[in-house]
Amino acid sequence: MSILVVGTVALDSVETPFGTAENIFGGSATYATLSASYFHRPIQLVSVVGHDLPADYVQALRKRNIDIEGLEMRPDEKTFAWRGRYHYDLNERDTLATDLNVLEGFDPTLPEGYRTASIVCLGNLDPTVQRSVLHQIDAPDFVVADTMNFWIQQTPDSLRELLSEVDCLIINDAEARELANEPNLIRAASHIRALGPDILVIKKGEHGAMLFTDGIMFSAPAFPLEDIQDPTGAGDTFLGGFIGYLARKGVVDTPTLKHAVVYGSAMASFVVEAFGPERLFNLEQDAIHERLQAFRELSKIPAFEVPVGSEA
Repeated sequence: MSILVVGTVALDSVETPFGTAENIFGGSATYATLSASYFHRPIQLVSVVGHDLPADYVQALRKRNIDIEGLEMRPDEKTFAWRGRYHYDLNERDTLATDLNVLEGFDPTLPEGYRTASIVCLGNLDPTVQRSVLHQIDAPDFVVADTMNFWIQQTPDSLRELLSEVDCLIINDAEARELANEPNLIRAASHIRALGPDILVIKKGEHGAMLFTDGIMFSAPAFPLEDIQDPTGAGDTFLGGFIGYLARKGVVDTPTLKHAVVYGSAMASFVVEAFGPERLFNLEQDAIHERLQAFRELSKIPAFEVPVGSEA
């Protein structure tokens, strides 16, 4: 079972209340593939970069055994670049600059070996590009997509076409409310699932994540951390952990989906501890296991000894 991830590979410049970083490794495909690589291989990456992406960044992907045959190199152009500033409430950020560069007109043609991927992960891109990639896959077993407010606002028809073809959508709470035009997340989830995806995950930042599927609503907490440096890429890291675990198990059922949400949350809790994807380069499996056990303890509810409403 192989995982194909299409998305951005970027140069990010980030300001947070705790520091700044210039031209660090970033992009949705970067975070998602690095995260997924801890649970499953092969992982195939589809993206495009320019001449200014440091060779060390590409080597970091190779060290995690990520297949980069689908990473297009354009020597005469610059890599997609993003600059942002986070506030003390790290759920709020300002985009200061977005330079599309190589992403303008990006329309990937998949290598032949990528066309039999079992799990297809459509990272945050123009829905037209996401659909183009999906239509080049022979018969995927599971398709998961991400999107953002920009595409919800600017390409609503194309996005709705995409949603009719995917099995799972992973978005944040603000995006869910906007996509459904509904402030209540529970009702918003019903509206979104009616558009196509049987499985919906709504990320709520420091408040965790919610899973919606047939007759099931599941909520996982975010891991409480003392030291948060940079939340950039946390959502994409969640996505990578989620699909990596599903591929590892080879089955998509309710218990596995619940565990996948926790795995995604655990991986996201690591990446925010440093600027960029640094924590994803050399994580120890023991550290991941300990974080997963901590999640288990965090959300454990003791059995009720006295039925609610009965007399003591």
